Amino acid sequence: MTNYTSAQHEAIGCLDRNLQIIACAGSGKTQVISQRIADILSQPGVAPANIVAFTFTEKAAAELKERVLGIVAKQDGNITGLAEMFIGTMHAYCLNLLQTYVPETFKFSVLSEVTQRLHIDRNSKRSGLTETPTMLTAVPHLRRYVHSRLYSQILSVLAEDNVDLSQVDPRVLRAQESYKMLLARNAYFDYATMLELAVELLESDSTAQESGLNHHIRNDVQYVVVDEYQDVNPLQERLVRALTQHGANLCVVGDDDQTIYQWRGSAVSNIITFAERHENVYQVTLADNFRSSNGIVAVGQAVAESIPPEHRLAKKMQYASHQEWDRGDILAQNFASPEVEASWICDRIQALRGVAFTDAPGTQPRGLSWSDAAVLLRSVSADGGPLVRELDRRGIPYVVKGLTRLFDAPEIKAVVAMFQYIVGDISREVLEATWKAGRVAPDGTSLGPLVTVLDAASDFSRGVRWGVYNIQRIYLDALEALCIREDTIPGDKVRGELAFYQLGKFSQVISDFETIHFSSSPDQKYRQFVDWLGNQAPGYYDDADADVGYAAPDAVTISTVHRAKGMQWPAVFVPCLRRNRFPSKRHGGLNVFHVIPESAIDGAERYKGTKEDERRLFYVAVTRAQKYLYMSYSPGPSSMYKNPSEFIQEVTSVSFVSTSDNGLPETLPRLDPHPKIETPQVALSFSELKYLFECPYQFKLRFMYGFNAPIHEALGYGKGLHDALAEMHKRALGGSIATHDDVHRLVQRHLHTPYAYPALREALEEAAKESLGRYLDLHGKDLARTIHSEKQIQVHIAPGITVDGRIDLVKRLETDEVSIVDFKSTERAQEEEITRDQLHVYAVGYAELTGENADLVEVLNLDEKGKNVREEIRDELLDEVRGRIKKAGASLRENNLAKYQTWTTACDKCDLVALCRTKKTSRPGQAS
Repeated sequence: MTNYTSAQHEAIGCLDRNLQIIACAGSGKTQVISQRIADILSQPGVAPANIVAFTFTEKAAAELKERVLGIVAKQDGNITGLAEMFIGTMHAYCLNLLQTYVPETFKFSVLSEVTQRLHIDRNSKRSGLTETPTMLTAVPHLRRYVHSRLYSQILSVLAEDNVDLSQVDPRVLRAQESYKMLLARNAYFDYATMLELAVELLESDSTAQESGLNHHIRNDVQYVVVDEYQDVNPLQERLVRALTQHGANLCVVGDDDQTIYQWRGSAVSNIITFAERHENVYQVTLADNFRSSNGIVAVGQAVAESIPPEHRLAKKMQYASHQEWDRGDILAQNFASPEVEASWICDRIQALRGVAFTDAPGTQPRGLSWSDAAVLLRSVSADGGPLVRELDRRGIPYVVKGLTRLFDAPEIKAVVAMFQYIVGDISREVLEATWKAGRVAPDGTSLGPLVTVLDAASDFSRGVRWGVYNIQRIYLDALEALCIREDTIPGDKVRGELAFYQLGKFSQVISDFETIHFSSSPDQKYRQFVDWLGNQAPGYYDDADADVGYAAPDAVTISTVHRAKGMQWPAVFVPCLRRNRFPSKRHGGLNVFHVIPESAIDGAERYKGTKEDERRLFYVAVTRAQKYLYMSYSPGPSSMYKNPSEFIQEVTSVSFVSTSDNGLPETLPRLDPHPKIETPQVALSFSELKYLFECPYQFKLRFMYGFNAPIHEALGYGKGLHDALAEMHKRALGGSIATHDDVHRLVQRHLHTPYAYPALREALEEAAKESLGRYLDLHGKDLARTIHSEKQIQVHIAPGITVDGRIDLVKRLETDEVSIVDFKSTERAQEEEITRDQLHVYAVGYAELTGENADLVEVLNLDEKGKNVREEIRDELLDEVRGRIKKAGASLRENNLAKYQTWTTACDKCDLVALCRTKKTSRPGQAS
């Protein structure tokens, strides 16, 4: 979009006042924000480091960053220092602040929603879970497994909302303190504690912080942009205020009609009252919808206007799209049963396949394919069953966003059965029957090699090292034993892709569990894993947001409405519109307000969910559609869900909506089905780029499908050394030079090896002390010549693909040359060739950051007999690396991530090689 409307021009041009952009669905807000940021960068005296832009998701951040870089390249050519402009989530920003300015947090890792609950359950007493009282006599305290989700919500409310703590039972506050101490002891952040610590430091007036964090905020941050502002919670609002407390310009962008996270504490009042709470505010409404037909715009506007006017900002969405409405495009129907409804949806998806569709003005039409249809549900876990069964019956490919219903997939039932067999819950006959039903092993494959692997795994007396009983390793060994690869799975190519998409998700499930339970006793660990898979895991993943990997198969999308936020499809189905389901009925039973008094929380009602909240969610659902929108009701499984939702009854008053289906017109133009090829918005780290350089197919397995390598027992050792060295060099920048007397303290502060057995942990600690001491002996005199430590850089490698990373060290040598240094440790260090390539990528990033070329790249090996590398940066080498980067980016953009034709050196050290080809040497009992 290059021709802006007058409202968009107003928003882009307002750079000297606080700005509130009210953006209706499909109004091009991302382009407007991008153009405004690019224009800010064009101003004299403004540096990229002066800009902080928050998005709600990492995917949205990648898209915004890509657009900004594209506009800047057209308008200004190259601007140096773009890596120092922050575009990302609030959580990522706070983590970056802490791990830049607070050395005590360098070793901390971040718990996801799933690993947080696993951590709470595993430490049910020490986390405060079972010590938390309730106001119900029938449930005097929260219980392990049963209430960990509720407890995590209680912890979030206490940390992120405005709570009158004087009204809260002191035992609850003691439980919260126990939880925080447990996190600190294990070097974990959760999302709330990470934000809370950063905000407390930003709000502090301590002069001790003035030289670091607060100096940065006071002097660098001049422009703050907050996207999806309607979904910020009170703690996030405090973060925004802290960043703008010294006069930074603030721009917030959002739509109160799309506030859908109240149950997580977001307050719609933030966006509604913004102009009253901030000075010198200019308001712009982006009302034009460039996404949808005039019929869908009319439906969306009708839904929005059904929200009481005192609960929304006055605005009227306007049709501005090239999509045209035709009678029958929008249906509101009733069906006799969920099975009939599911059958009709499948009929229509099949009928739409091949219908001509134009994605954007001036582009050639294409035939719709499977991935152009989405089914959005209030609850996939509760209502998705009939549709999933019908899609399976017809062989229509589909993906479920997130890991909801993962455990219902036949291939996942097969791999779960392996672990049930290991702990003795099922017989070999049941195992074989489940694998046969899973249709994932190559046709005609004997399960004998699999059983050999599983029988060996069930022997829990093989040794004391925890790594011997690595669940992820057993999983990969089992897939290897049956020669399960993308191209050996029965069925067509799409079936192989979808099966690997699911198997990759299960690899993430294992990683989540082992992150917390790696060091449990072997028999207990496998027993708990099987019990968790059967009883808790499906519920854990219903609530989690994250998708695994970047893979986007040509398949129908099934998603909750919450997960569909920010997405769009040519055809959207919104079925199961039942009273008490959508809008959702308030559920009884134990809740937050049985632990924290309702009167203690400002605006507590939002946690319960209101009818207005449900209307906003329905508005999000219908405005995801570009042309075809199918809303439907069928009676649910119980009397509570027997009647139609008021939503489906209300939309029938919109004249664009039909209530009976006459089928698609036979006159519709048709083309061969062709899925939309979108440039992936991918933000890679330098280590991930290394995999793309090393082997494109390994990259596909890891990052497109989401397979994880087994946890290594020494994991954390290399990072601990890097963090200790980072503190040394950051102190040197401030004039404080480390000595041998500091080594013990640095190791104690930074070395965190949570997966090491006791003897290994002691050995790693001694090795770390020796490495740091040796570094001081050899390079201590260079500390004073530090230029940058852990310097953030960025390389834009291709449209849609950005690589972000940190250079370990930039220093000036005695020769007055500037050297880029990378530290390596242990025999698991990268191959020398890859390290050299990586360092030259760093050199490209350093040039883009500073506008100057470094002279040398160095690898300093921290091991006693490790080889050091030092070589000149030559223009031809930089050009060669830029070419490799461009080629790698093109391969990723085109999904051309092919296997090598023959065994290579990359195969020798690949943890996932068995998912690609037969190993040169196999362990006993494995296929060769």
